[in-house]
Amino acid sequence: MDLIVLVLVPFIIAVFLSRMMIPVILFITYKKRLFDPIDARKLHQRIVPRLGGVAFTPIQCCLFVITLVIAIKVLHMDIGLETWAILPHFMVLVCGLVILFIVGIADDLVGVNYKVKFVAQVLVASLFPISGLWINDLYGLGFVTSLPPLIGMSLTIFVVVLIINAINLIDGLDGLCSGVVGLGCLSLGVLFMYYGAWFHALFAFITAGVLIPFFYFNVFGVTKRQRKIFMGDTGSMTLGYSIAFLAISFAMNNYFIKPFTDGAIIVAFSTLIVPVFDVARVMYVRWHDKKPLFHPDRNHLHHKFLRAGMSHQSAMVVIQALALLFFLFNMVAVQVISNNIVVILDVLLWVVFHQIFNELEKRKVFVKHSGHLSIKNS
Repeated sequence: MDLIVLVLVPFIIAVFLSRMMIPVILFITYKKRLFDPIDARKLHQRIVPRLGGVAFTPIQCCLFVITLVIAIKVLHMDIGLETWAILPHFMVLVCGLVILFIVGIADDLVGVNYKVKFVAQVLVASLFPISGLWINDLYGLGFVTSLPPLIGMSLTIFVVVLIINAINLIDGLDGLCSGVVGLGCLSLGVLFMYYGAWFHALFAFITAGVLIPFFYFNVFGVTKRQRKIFMGDTGSMTLGYSIAFLAISFAMNNYFIKPFTDGAIIVAFSTLIVPVFDVARVMYVRWHDKKPLFHPDRNHLHHKFLRAGMSHQSAMVVIQALALLFFLFNMVAVQVISNNIVVILDVLLWVVFHQIFNELEKRKVFVKHSGHLSIKNS
């Protein structure tokens, strides 16, 4: 019971601190006129501040560290010797978050070259293997189990950079990024609690707690009343790094973190299937159309939903439901079938889903065009 309180109390405090901090950020951003630029690629048509992500990292890091100090030094909780083996993971997590926080603020305020951001992402991703946190087992995926350190560490760096950018790219619809990451943190947080990985659960719930007030301001805030805010790159990059840390920690075959489970690597990344698959699809479309791979466009999943006739909030809810569906499906599937078959089913479900929506999108466009023609002829 003490350990459950150790997780839930900081979660509530994170909600409170975020709720207090975001209005202050709103006041400063309107005072200094620090708004997200309006262009053809953006969905919003009014000035909106984009520094909401400034609230995330300070609360995450400070609250996590303070909770650990109180648990160990004040309450004298018996955390076990094995816990000291994973503390370096959390130390580099805090360092990486601070680095991305600084780069993100610079990008949101004055703009940072994408090459600089990429170098920073590779740097913070490299911190995980240095601390001993890396994907060391594929659990039979591709009929591969344990990985050599060089391959596993390189794969970890690639995965972290991929997740950071995937989370950044889905931040194009109100509530989408915070919702997907929040669901992922809550899902992994509950699993970490189940397996007794209390410090990982603590960080997961603190991150989810920080996102709840932001989600409200981002989705339900009214621009005219100066209550709406975006997270910016400061928020999306640090959230991507946070969820990458949790997913890799769950996927790693390390008894200091949690007991071995056959489907760990599938379950770990299940909540990230939608953003990661969407990035892969968009990159393929750009490559197929001979367009620059990193050139912004309006071909992401939420853009497709909007073109199919959905409202912003409906598209956000459906995408989050899709992410949750993949997670629940994989949670059950890994218990009865092999990891390889689960991945194949995930890909097939993704392809079928897109085929359905491609058809809906075509019909919607056809109806619009037909309507214009009939009006013109009349």
